[in-house]
Amino acid sequence: MAIEDLISSVPTGLWIGGEEHQAASTFNVLDPSDDEVLATVADATAADAVAALDAACAVQAEWAATAPRKRGEILRSVFEAITERADDIAALMTLEMGKVLAESKGEVAYGAEFFRWFSEEAVRIAGRFTPAPAGTGRILVTKQAVGPCYAITPWNFPLAMGTRKMGPAFAAGCTMIVKPAQETPLTMLLLAKLMDEAGLPKGVLSVLPTSNPGAVTSALVDDGRLRKLTFTGSTGVGRALVKQSADKLLRTSMELGGNAPFIVFDDADVDAAVDGAILAKMRNGGEACTAANRFHVANSVREEFTEKLVKRMSEFTLGKGIDPASTLGPLINSKQVSTVTELVSDAVSRGATVAVGGVAPGGPGNFYPATVLADVPADSRILKEEIFGPVAPITGFDTEDEGVAAANDTEYGLAAYVYTQSLDRALRVAEGIQSGMVGINRGVISDAAAPFGGIKESGFGREGGIEGIEEYLDTKYIALTR
Repeated sequence: MAIEDLISSVPTGLWIGGEEHQAASTFNVLDPSDDEVLATVADATAADAVAALDAACAVQAEWAATAPRKRGEILRSVFEAITERADDIAALMTLEMGKVLAESKGEVAYGAEFFRWFSEEAVRIAGRFTPAPAGTGRILVTKQAVGPCYAITPWNFPLAMGTRKMGPAFAAGCTMIVKPAQETPLTMLLLAKLMDEAGLPKGVLSVLPTSNPGAVTSALVDDGRLRKLTFTGSTGVGRALVKQSADKLLRTSMELGGNAPFIVFDDADVDAAVDGAILAKMRNGGEACTAANRFHVANSVREEFTEKLVKRMSEFTLGKGIDPASTLGPLINSKQVSTVTELVSDAVSRGATVAVGGVAPGGPGNFYPATVLADVPADSRILKEEIFGPVAPITGFDTEDEGVAAANDTEYGLAAYVYTQSLDRALRVAEGIQSGMVGINRGVISDAAAPFGGIKESGFGREGGIEGIEEYLDTKYIALTR
């Protein structure tokens, strides 16, 4: 489909109650590769948020009472609709977010999988029936939908971060309002249209693009009818949302920032570690909360690892994501380019060496090259802060304990990567790493069938796996007489 036709096929109004609505004002969505306007979309207000919640509440009881098999069949139909339109969705995502087409196609496949996975989990919501230990009666435990939910999704994975929340919510029988990131609302609006066409009842999903997220969020969080808030984004914003949600004691799940260590031990297969490093660092151009943020490499293999990583990083072709020749697209905006530039400059000022890259090319677009920093001092900001860009800082260690200590030297705890050929070491280190997810000799760990989430200041709650649907279910105990 031509780009103009693709853009014109996307709803640009508010999606409330399964229908497109216009708003009093609009805002522009930009192509990060050249900052040109892609589309103009409706700008939701607090009043629009209340209207969306009205629609969600109106159908909540009916949706929760819908047979689990029927809910599952609808989700399966959505999976098939996404798969059928995969190329169009990928192109749209690339246009508004910047990632290269291959990355976007990967996200479409990953994002769709949450609908297939949770279509199967909808019929496996379990309870229990047991005798009371004292012999006084029976204990009946059942699970029920939490109720209307509000999901705030980020710009870096415009499809998958929404489907990872919608899949379990809809499978559990919850309605949901989604506020996509201001930078990337088009993918979510197209998804809403596809879900409507696939048979999702009207009112079960609303999508509210907005340039004023504070007003929209406050209107929903402060309304006693909302029962669940789920957020993917920065730790700072997540912390504020948890505080805001406390007055109504909302159920919350928070998938927040990361500072993932990538540990290469002296017995690792260095070539395999470099392959994994490219996947863990450069997925989504480094703009991922699970991206390897710092590389702790055993000093005995550090020189070899660095040389081979530099070679691989130097092979990336910077350019517009929509261009098939490009293997690294732009960052999301100029602010992110400035952030990455500052972190690299700080590391260099403290003694780090730029082995490749390290300078933004300038000109139109928000580009930054694949970069490797060697001999990064321990006090560098880039080892402490989330980079969200294609920069790999490398530092060394001597002993296993030193490597684990360096990996745990952060307030975050989302993902970690370990390369070693020793099973004993792999298990020992995995247990010692303070992280919600650990990849052993793997650079990509995300899987719809596995629980995704972190500890410490990376948040709480899990998305995906058999655990994911529990976030949208309340447990009810019914006491029965003998």
